[in-house]
Amino acid sequence: MITATTDERDLAQLQREHGPALFHFLLGLTFGDRQRAEDLLQETLVRAWQHPEAFDAPYDSMRPWLFTVARRLAIDARRSRQARPTEVSDAVLESTPAQDNTADSAVHALDVREAVSTLSPEHRAVLVQIYFRGLSVGETAQALGIPAGTVKSRSYYALRLLSRNLPGYSSRSSTLSSASRDTASTTFT
Repeated sequence: MITATTDERDLAQLQREHGPALFHFLLGLTFGDRQRAEDLLQETLVRAWQHPEAFDAPYDSMRPWLFTVARRLAIDARRSRQARPTEVSDAVLESTPAQDNTADSAVHALDVREAVSTLSPEHRAVLVQIYFRGLSVGETAQALGIPAGTVKSRSYYALRLLSRNLPGYSSRSSTLSSASRDTASTTFT
């Protein structure tokens, strides 16, 4: 079955007359995304090519028909993008920090657990509250029933003791790394 299509000269004339206005309209609908607007413009012209009967309509101009088709295509494109997961470009993947190896995380958790077990129960309780449960100094003081100054001094001395007992800890910052904290939190909670 052969379907009728719009004459190429009529389509070229349509693009010359209405293409720039239609592109600017689509640019607004795509929030300035030129590539998406160009794709929608092309798809709109393909629809005009596929529907020669639109040229025979009693309109003075094809512009209303074109803008209606373009608007509907833009709405459909937006809905289809929302229905699927967001695409991630290589640039985003390159800037995303790599996840730690799970074997390394397990080793770090064991190191932290062993080092924390060498602390006195008072020092260990303060570190567990502050670093593994994420409580503030005031919340830790309230939870343990001790003054805030005592929480601060116990955490200071506990971290100093850990710097001697935890491999590679003294070369890092004076607080536990987030990876060690996250992996060890499961062992103490």
